[in-house]
Amino acid sequence: MSSTSRIRRDRPLEARLRRGRETAVHGILFLCAFISVFTTVAIIATLLQETVGFFQEVSIIDFLTGTAWFPGAGQFGILPLLSGTLLVAAGAAIIALPVGLATAIFLSEYAPAWLRGVVKPVLEILAGIPTVVLGFFALTFLSREIVQTLFPDAKLFNAASASIAVGIMIIPMVSSLSADAMSAVPRSLREGAFALGATKFEVARRVVVPAALSGIVASFILAISRAIGETMIVTLAAGATPNLTWDPLESVQTMTAYIVQVSLGDTAQGSLEFKTIFAVGMSLFLLTLAMNVASQFLLQRFREVYE
Repeated sequence: MSSTSRIRRDRPLEARLRRGRETAVHGILFLCAFISVFTTVAIIATLLQETVGFFQEVSIIDFLTGTAWFPGAGQFGILPLLSGTLLVAAGAAIIALPVGLATAIFLSEYAPAWLRGVVKPVLEILAGIPTVVLGFFALTFLSREIVQTLFPDAKLFNAASASIAVGIMIIPMVSSLSADAMSAVPRSLREGAFALGATKFEVARRVVVPAALSGIVASFILAISRAIGETMIVTLAAGATPNLTWDPLESVQTMTAYIVQVSLGDTAQGSLEFKTIFAVGMSLFLLTLAMNVASQFLLQRFREVYE
């Protein structure tokens, strides 16, 4: 038998093996995608089921407009928890967004390659610090040594120290995503600005940042969403007092901190107070979902595509 005939007979076998491998890979990828979608649907279904049960006993109007949150006393107004969550997130944004953007501009436009290779790993280490460590850092150092030193009337548990710690936590997210967006801006735009006599800072401020604006804004929104969903830092540093206040020196309670408090095991399962976990969790889910949808809208609406 000639070698040519053997090769011709082997080709159908190789094709079948190749198709078999492709089918197996396709099945594995489909299974992974199905698990992701199924997990998301299962989480939403669990939240929705218990939330519906909660609102069968509590008016949704009272829940959304009430100014007192004391489930043990029959007061279920979520505004104190919402205000505490937004207060911490806003404080973290005030700290993280300008620092993160400035860091991204430095890495993208100013830092030499060797320095960028040092700063990037440091940022990655900062992003890898456990949030419980940042929570103790906020409670034992930021609150005592900074906030209470500057403002003697500040409470030990306060929104300001929690905001600073959460801001430190989300700086790497802002700087990394913003730097990637600015690195995607074509070099030709920078060179054209330099040819017109612009300085490096003017190029960064008037050319690179506007060109990468959609990515930068998306990084801002994603970072704020991360701040809204933070748990351990606010549980340890912000306190457990559901105050309807905008004073960062006061003790507040966020939605995530309340979920941790009720989930410790002291609340009877199936009780109305137990169901508040799911009502608050659904509210938090909808809030972060709205932030992510806004981020995707901004990416699609203002995205610049360069050839």
